[in-house]
Amino acid sequence: MTAIPPAGGVLLVDKPVGPTSHDIVARVRKALGERRVGHTGTLDPFASGLLVLCVGPATRLVQYLVGADKEYVARARLGVQTETDDREGAVTGTDDAWRGVDQESIQGALEAFRGEILQRPPAYSAKKVGGEAAHRRARRGEAVELEPVPVTVHDVALIELSLPDVVFRVGCSSGTYVRALARDLGEALGTGAHLTELRRTRVGGWSVEDALDGDLTEGIPTDAWIAPLDALADWPRVALEDDEAKRLVHGQRLRLEGLRDGPAVAHWQGNLLAVCDAEDGVLRPRRVFPPPEEAGP
Repeated sequence: MTAIPPAGGVLLVDKPVGPTSHDIVARVRKALGERRVGHTGTLDPFASGLLVLCVGPATRLVQYLVGADKEYVARARLGVQTETDDREGAVTGTDDAWRGVDQESIQGALEAFRGEILQRPPAYSAKKVGGEAAHRRARRGEAVELEPVPVTVHDVALIELSLPDVVFRVGCSSGTYVRALARDLGEALGTGAHLTELRRTRVGGWSVEDALDGDLTEGIPTDAWIAPLDALADWPRVALEDDEAKRLVHGQRLRLEGLRDGPAVAHWQGNLLAVCDAEDGVLRPRRVFPPPEEAGP
């Protein structure tokens, strides 16, 4: 059985089409003999691609990683609408209007998504309506109309066109529904549309090219682990001396020279010690990650 680093860590897994994200979590738990495995964002069963999993003590990192930007490659089929805006839902309408669509109009419609937009989440989604997930109401036959929410599309590009199928790449903020983009692409072109394939290729700075095979048949190699400190590589870092580290892990505030205001991570000898807030030269621990006893300051 693969040994887990004492401080836990992050694993990148390439989920295949078919299993749920929770199935992959279960496989990792079984492979490691560790119950503490958390994800930073699921994929639907028909989708594939990058899952970022936090293991062991590092499960407490999940809340700091869930908001990372994402990148996807998606295939939309024009001329067919479904109740879920993807291939999992029942067909609600068909048309032939896609036959009059050309590449220029498709590229223009995709470009219109770029930037901060208001997106109407799918009725079959986890968005809450009156304290209940919208998909539960939709499955009971209730009419569900969700309010548009702001999302950001950083980049979008047409990469393959074989009508009625449109393949595009999109980089977007967390919380963006790619199946809603497929739906809205159809509406912009005057036809129906739904998502038929989806692959997540990037989460934050991590690429699916560096991920473990989702079958996990070859186990989890030692070099697959991302250390907790490295998982927060985009955060400003503050290196601490021995006495400062001891005080911080006990929840004490530190006054330090040269601190910039804002969030930061404090570390000692390569160990993540705390997620902090810095203000007016004072470092205040928000969440402490005591190092393993054998490495403790």
